[in-house]
Amino acid sequence: MIARELIGTAAVPGGETLRLFRRGGDFMIVLDCNELMNSRMSGSEEALATMTAARLGKRAGLHLLIGGYGMGFTLRAALATLRADARVTVAELVPEIVDWARGPMAVLTAGCLDDPRVALVQDDVAAVIERGRAAYDAILLDVDNGPDALTHEDNGRLYAARGLASASAALKPGGVLAVWSAAPDTGFARRLERAGFDVDEVAVRARSNGKGPRHVIWFARAPG
Repeated sequence: MIARELIGTAAVPGGETLRLFRRGGDFMIVLDCNELMNSRMSGSEEALATMTAARLGKRAGLHLLIGGYGMGFTLRAALATLRADARVTVAELVPEIVDWARGPMAVLTAGCLDDPRVALVQDDVAAVIERGRAAYDAILLDVDNGPDALTHEDNGRLYAARGLASASAALKPGGVLAVWSAAPDTGFARRLERAGFDVDEVAVRARSNGKGPRHVIWFARAPG
């Protein structure tokens, strides 16, 4: 059995410490005893992008906001689906995540951060959303482990009533808020509905081959 090698640490602003491990050709990002990301399990993160794009259709000039970068699975899947005239803004709070993407995990990044359609913003995605007014066709959130805000307490504001109101305001009429979660959360689904979204909850497998644990994605369409 190949031993797991620690190759980097990163302090989440106002939160805990993330650790990046490598085992052979696989990478893991870990918080305490919780494995947040694993390069062998990309299916649900890719589905976050592809299923959102399917809901938007092949319209010209789409603008997506992705928060955060993670291991880049959602961004790469979005770029493979979107037209050449699309734009993707990626908000990543932890600078080391981007350093890892360009360094030890460059094989996973596959140049996606250098795609001319991509703008990388080092900021809290909640702050980026609050600054937006009818700016985005879709907002894709793969922040923390979902609405439980595991890694950073302030992430909870994304999923509270005020955060959902900000997301609705930042979307264009009929835009889509897509939220990834490691587990179901009936309370969050109700908050989305109370915020005025039309909600579709989908269970997806963690692996691209349709295997692995079930994750949840909420697709919430804004009024209009």
